Amino acid sequence: MTEEYAKNNGINICYEEKGKGFPVLLVHGFTGNKEGWIGQWIPLSKHFRVIRFDNRNGGCSDRPNIPNTLDILADDINGLMDYLKIDKAHIIGWSMGGIIVQKFAVKYPERIEKLILINTVRGAPNRQAVEILVKNSLDELEFRNKNKEEAFWTSARLGYHFKFRKEMKTNPDKKFYGLWSVQDLIDIQNLNPVTPQDVVNQSNAIYPPNSYDDLKKIRLNTLLIASSHDRLTTKNVLIELEKIIPNSRLVIIERAGHNSPISRAPEINKIIIDFLKS
Repeated sequence: MTEEYAKNNGINICYEEKGKGFPVLLVHGFTGNKEGWIGQWIPLSKHFRVIRFDNRNGGCSDRPNIPNTLDILADDINGLMDYLKIDKAHIIGWSMGGIIVQKFAVKYPERIEKLILINTVRGAPNRQAVEILVKNSLDELEFRNKNKEEAFWTSARLGYHFKFRKEMKTNPDKKFYGLWSVQDLIDIQNLNPVTPQDVVNQSNAIYPPNSYDDLKKIRLNTLLIASSHDRLTTKNVLIELEKIIPNSRLVIIERAGHNSPISRAPEINKIIIDFLKS
């Protein structure tokens, strides 16, 4: 398994693929990277051809100093599929990745077989929300530069259910589900970190949000996954999305936070695999 680069919309998009079968694309969230799919990467590749990639202005992909838009990010996915000669794929978006995938589903519905949105929203409700997100992200970035471990545990308060945080602190060297350890998560959080300018450029795509009218046009078989204790993208937003997107159904993961694809990987992977194979 090695990283590859696809020339895409004038920039290089870094991607990896693993497994054989029908293609599944994994789209990560705000200031994240493709390695953040550590809970799904190996398990899903036992059933599908899985492609994970770094969004522009993140990871090992190019970082042009241009404000992102949802259209640009959706076009990047379309270009990557062209490069890989994939006509149609299952698409999974987590957090901001879910916002991007919503736009992709509106622009390129013919390229999606099934759609999965995990712990996501339509986008920021206003510019003030974006400004708060940028400030918090820049503060966190500065904290990481000073103390990577402490910064991880601080961010973990938002990402993980308190009982799971306690288990991670009690067993920091444990290989949870045989997939990851706490140190793995710390390393991923600090792998090819974004710059302050990347944060600003990425944030531009969060507002305005995807419109209700556009989302009503999505006729794809869609699975929505929410988490009961998600403080970043609350389950109420996914409950609302289920009412808006035709042919969608919602599953709520109990006692889980925003990072449930990591903390509840086996449960979520089974839900994903069953949905995609049904």
